[in-house]
Amino acid sequence: MTQLWSQAAEVHAANLITNPYPGRGIIIGLTPNGTRYAQVYWIMGRSENSRNRVFIGEDNGFVRTEAKDPAKLTDPSLIIYYPVRHTGQAHIVTNGDQTDTVYDALRQGGTFEQALTTRTWEPDGPNYTPRISGLVDLGDAHCAYKLSILKTNANDPSQTMRHYFHYEQGIAGFGHCITTYAGDGNPLPSFQGEPLLMPLFDDAEQTASFFWERLNADNKISLLVKTIDRATGETKTHIINK
Repeated sequence: MTQLWSQAAEVHAANLITNPYPGRGIIIGLTPNGTRYAQVYWIMGRSENSRNRVFIGEDNGFVRTEAKDPAKLTDPSLIIYYPVRHTGQAHIVTNGDQTDTVYDALRQGGTFEQALTTRTWEPDGPNYTPRISGLVDLGDAHCAYKLSILKTNANDPSQTMRHYFHYEQGIAGFGHCITTYAGDGNPLPSFQGEPLLMPLFDDAEQTASFFWERLNADNKISLLVKTIDRATGETKTHIINK
């Protein structure tokens, strides 16, 4: 099985190179030594407003987006948010302000799934960008990590599809990837199918460089890798800003 997983991961990673616009992406999985979970998140953009962003790590371990040049910021509504937050043993990563929705729900005793039932895709028709989210909860003995995508049904805003993917066990050296888009287009086509297997490395900087190098040079903006020690809960975050 390991060889099959490796082959699939190599193909999916190679496809990133030829995809000009997968949009934002989340990968969650296990490092090869099996000791840490890894969360990878990147953002891309085509407009000046979207490209005017950087990731800023906070002392508490949260990560927020911030305008690189505040004078050029025209609409913060869908581009300024916390992609990474945590509460207790639960580590959240999303592509929008639903990070706060999940964070608040978990703190009040709710669940990842319950939180996301209150949200839909982003209000940016005709693209209706999917909301993608992920969770690693070290306190959940039944699930290693979760991914979710909320999107329209074939760009019909009257229908919202909510897909959840639960992984009871991680695979050492691999993660599962979900992106907002399948590629470039007008309107942008939403991600389809199950999350894609991707390779991960023990060194967070190597993981960050691996995926940064495979994203379109014109459209990539920022990328982060957060690792979570399974035994201690210790976290580390590595950020690349264009």
